[in-house]
Amino acid sequence: MKISRLCNRGVVGLVAAGALLGSAVAPAPAARADTDPPPITAIADMLQQTMDGLKFQEVIDTDPPTTATAVRALKANSVDKDAKTPEQRAKTYAAAAGNQPISQQPQVDATVIELDANNRPVSAGTVLMSPQYPHGKIIPLDKNFHTSDVRWRQWDDSGWYTNHAQGTIDVVPGRENASTDFMLPYPASVLKLMINFGVLRLVDKGVISLDDTYAYNPTTVSSLCGGATSDTIRNYVDASLTWSSNGASCALLKMLWDHDAVNDLNQTFQNLGLETLQVKETNPANGGHWSNPVTMSSIDTAKLLALINGAPGTVWTASNGNAVTADVLSPSSREFFKKELGDQGMNDVLSTTNWCGADYPAPGIPAVEPQRWIAADGTVTVDGAAYQHDVRPCNANAEVTFAHKTGLVSNSGSDAGIVKSLPGKNGRNYIIAVFSNLGDQYQDPNRPPTAPGAHPVAYSEKYAQLGLAIDKYEASFGGAAAANRR
Repeated sequence: MKISRLCNRGVVGLVAAGALLGSAVAPAPAARADTDPPPITAIADMLQQTMDGLKFQEVIDTDPPTTATAVRALKANSVDKDAKTPEQRAKTYAAAAGNQPISQQPQVDATVIELDANNRPVSAGTVLMSPQYPHGKIIPLDKNFHTSDVRWRQWDDSGWYTNHAQGTIDVVPGRENASTDFMLPYPASVLKLMINFGVLRLVDKGVISLDDTYAYNPTTVSSLCGGATSDTIRNYVDASLTWSSNGASCALLKMLWDHDAVNDLNQTFQNLGLETLQVKETNPANGGHWSNPVTMSSIDTAKLLALINGAPGTVWTASNGNAVTADVLSPSSREFFKKELGDQGMNDVLSTTNWCGADYPAPGIPAVEPQRWIAADGTVTVDGAAYQHDVRPCNANAEVTFAHKTGLVSNSGSDAGIVKSLPGKNGRNYIIAVFSNLGDQYQDPNRPPTAPGAHPVAYSEKYAQLGLAIDKYEASFGGAAAANRR
């Protein structure tokens, strides 16, 4: 069946290998009635083809559960998965000699939202990939960049292996008749976007100030969060977003609990039409207990970033009829949030500037590395993680800024952020969000050994290849009117 693209672009997109796929474009169709099914956009078509071409199923599994005991351990260890130590990660990488091919198609949830010159969303594409949808399924989005035709399920660590990646706990109620059934990958540290959004909401309400000192005194200590600390809220936010401090993030989440603001945060997401964004079943005593009831889809994460980015007027209308605007955060909070995301030190997922000049991993989004992380010899070290590559040549050739947040646990890898062209470069203005179960337990067969003392490559290079393909596609239309980006 031929897919309508509703675009004036002369191409469909770039596949992962970098080839350009040509496609003639039909004349613009007549105006669509609200009862018509949502169209398939050009960016959705391109995203699906790229994801399918990347062959995510070719990764290897360094720690597949081969016994009933191992499966039970997966379920038992599904809380505070970020607490894995560097020593444990090194052991996982060393075990790669006994690896196996991954047992089934990985879960991948990806969205790209294209923005106009005023940062308003004008087009979007969401693609879901799983054992049920091995080539990737395009999810049509309505004019509010929303779908009611996906039955979203919570992640299930053991169920991914034992139940053919079929989730059993609904995230959004009333979706039993949806045509698509998808288990959301655990968001890992991208969940810190939700925590910090909640913190800045409290700042805007005058409940707290960024320069207030918060004494984090957990009544129970978790391996994820660590012990008591004291710092300004500003410093906690900086540590949470720029180098992904779990301790700082736990402190901020406990502070939200102290102010009885977590339930309000979850309700705010519902009011904004971001129904899969949920911070549930965390521990008020320490801000920990991060587990699978904490959920994020790529489309709702990308829409949250669109609000953080800022846009005039009604950005979309939620299902409850609420007109959603960027005023959900004050201009100063939005600017602070974007600045912190722009200072992200870990450009090693969709962008791989930290590995500048390496044969592996592949280049990703050509983003500039923030100067605060660069040593005199040009190498980057983030929270003791030494990347050992001179990033100055890549910064000199960078084409975009990437204000983003990454996430990693053994069975989750994620990256979500706002991409904007640097001055003089082809005009990009888009948001990208990718979640997958391909954490550092899953590696590429061609992954080289880690140099002594160096931070290991933790993510499959397929993330970076996806990021670069999307960025090249967006750059190829740099001078086009945003209204034609559909």
